[in-house]
Amino acid sequence: MKRLFVLTPQAKSDIFEIWDRIADDNITNADKVRDQLFEAFDKLAGMPGIGHHREDLADKRHRFWPVYSYLVVYREETNPLQIIAIVHGKRELKAFFANFEDA
Repeated sequence: MKRLFVLTPQAKSDIFEIWDRIADDNITNADKVRDQLFEAFDKLAGMPGIGHHREDLADKRHRFWPVYSYLVVYREETNPLQIIAIVHGKRELKAFFANFEDA
């Protein structure tokens, strides 16, 4: 049986913002990035331990997986797998996670 994933409201919002930002320049690329994110979600749901911890950013409940310039933040122990947020790697990550409230 295939393990599923769910998106938190934060993750849903992140996906829409990422798509909108990229689509301002190129809708095809926006679609490509969105599709790659969803492929990553499926992969993580099937193999949740493949991501890495970033103890400098978040506690051990959270794992990270890169997709292009973004980090997918998720919880591996949940079933279905919980996608918490998608954040650009050039953001000030410590500041983002200092104010981070997950679901």
